Amino acid sequence: MAAQLLDRIPQLLRQATFRRFWTAQTISYLGDQVSTIALPLTAVLALNASAAEMGFLGALASLPNLLFALHVGGFVDRHGKLRLTMVLCDLGRAAVLVTVPIAYALDSLTLTHLWVVAFATGTLAMLFNVSSNSLFAALVDRKDYVQGTSLSRGSFSFSWVAGPGIGGMLVQILSAPVAIVADVLSYLGSAFLLRSVAAEEPTPEKHESKSHIRDGLRFVSRTPALRAKFLGGGLLNLFYTVYFTLFLLFIVRELKMTPGMIGVALGLGAVGALLGSFVTGWVSRRIGIGPTFLLGSVAFPGALALVPFASQDKWMAFALVIAAEFLSGMGLMLCDIAGSSIQQALTPDRFRSRVQGAYLGLINGVRTAGALIAGGLGTLIGLRPALWLAVIGGVLSCLPLLFASLARMRTLPDQAE
Repeated sequence: MAAQLLDRIPQLLRQATFRRFWTAQTISYLGDQVSTIALPLTAVLALNASAAEMGFLGALASLPNLLFALHVGGFVDRHGKLRLTMVLCDLGRAAVLVTVPIAYALDSLTLTHLWVVAFATGTLAMLFNVSSNSLFAALVDRKDYVQGTSLSRGSFSFSWVAGPGIGGMLVQILSAPVAIVADVLSYLGSAFLLRSVAAEEPTPEKHESKSHIRDGLRFVSRTPALRAKFLGGGLLNLFYTVYFTLFLLFIVRELKMTPGMIGVALGLGAVGALLGSFVTGWVSRRIGIGPTFLLGSVAFPGALALVPFASQDKWMAFALVIAAEFLSGMGLMLCDIAGSSIQQALTPDRFRSRVQGAYLGLINGVRTAGALIAGGLGTLIGLRPALWLAVIGGVLSCLPLLFASLARMRTLPDQAE
């Protein structure tokens, strides 16, 4: 029996170096997502933030991707020191976040303080993610990319739903500002694990900054599958950011849900994501990697329609939020694992950091606009209509995939030139 269980453990997780890297990465990702609910709930519950102020908070958290990601991709390719960079990013985020509970205890916490923290942690998270993507290629053989990508992106996607659930429960138990202490500890744990990761890092390339960035963008623009993935992903991120920026305000103020109920609902969404991570490989073998990506791109935002559909019956609303998070979590895994595997397979090693920088800059950067749009829509037309617009826009974001080879891609593609 023990031997049978051992056989089911992915081969990469039996390697101590990759296991430490993956565990540290997972812990750090969870910390990021705990912050995504602990900081907004601190603004809502401790500082009584408005929809516009919440939009500004969300915009500042994602603004670093828009401002710096392309340059960071080139910087990482040129200067290396990937593991050290990741350790410093974890320690930096811990140092910045610990100021929130300290300021709260001293009764000096302000929205401006939270805005600065959101921008600083967003910058460090972006640098961590770009470096992590390049260190992954140094640790994993090409023949294991699909398995490694599934583990790495699976933990990232899982953190999207597990982290906010954990954050909600911690807020219920400890209060929103104090819950951030758990986030600080997660970054310290990640830094400790990364110190023991030994890898032969790639030799940095010496290129001029402008040429380096331009080469990465040109590669993406001339690869049709990546171009469609980036465009569809950008639209999906835009509309999902509008949705999530207003989601907490809506379920707290209109559906009257408590932080504990929010934590339970989001935690059960993590169960859906976990199930999605298990079935993604099976689904992709049955219908193809491209159709799996397309299915997830529709299911992820489409399931969220259950939330604005909810009435003010608290327990019925609670059930609908749980169902929305569970089904959306499954869709997220199908979308992200399949899409990331396609991107890894298409991208040559020499472009890996630049393509990841382009991804963060051009895809996640739209979250800045999404958060600002959310603040305006929530103020002008109300929370429920704004959520409906976000869900409809998210579903329609799959259209670029239908006009590219992605929708017909049965197996992972060869590396693009």
